[in-house]
Amino acid sequence: MRKLIYDVAASLDNFISHSNGSIDGFLTEGEFVTDFLERIKSYDAVLMGRNTYEWGYAFGLQKGQPSYTQINPDLKNYIFSKTITFEPGDLIELVRENEIDFVKKLKSEAGKPIWLCGGGELAGTLLDAQLIDELVIKLNPVVLGEGIRLFGSNTAKVKLQLTDSKPYDNGLIRLRYQIIY
Repeated sequence: MRKLIYDVAASLDNFISHSNGSIDGFLTEGEFVTDFLERIKSYDAVLMGRNTYEWGYAFGLQKGQPSYTQINPDLKNYIFSKTITFEPGDLIELVRENEIDFVKKLKSEAGKPIWLCGGGELAGTLLDAQLIDELVIKLNPVVLGEGIRLFGSNTAKVKLQLTDSKPYDNGLIRLRYQIIY
């Protein structure tokens, strides 16, 4: 069975963005970016909610275009939304059905690990269903005070086992946890 890895940046107070979706204050340069881009190459599918997908529009992504394919040309994008519309393509698919059933099916297929890119509500739903296997946090040295929570409105309690960590000179720390249900 394929692993589902929630690989995401977060603030020290566990927000993945400001309430408006911006990541002002998060680090966007440094050695950790190179490491992150290498990890993207290890995935063959990425899951994201509508807001996470549309966030890419500010960086030139066009509606219906797969993201991160300039880094990993075979990365299949699955966008979870009941409101967005676009024509599916070879590397992008709109998922309107039950997230839990879809992810269970996807995990049962052969392939590389699956990257959960965001958003918080989708992550919370998948955590509740015990579908996330690992958590990779790029912990930014910033406190946002409010914003979009790491697991949305989810209040589930799970144990985490630290399996790896790497501090960077700019103050960011990458933490990798196994999720124990």
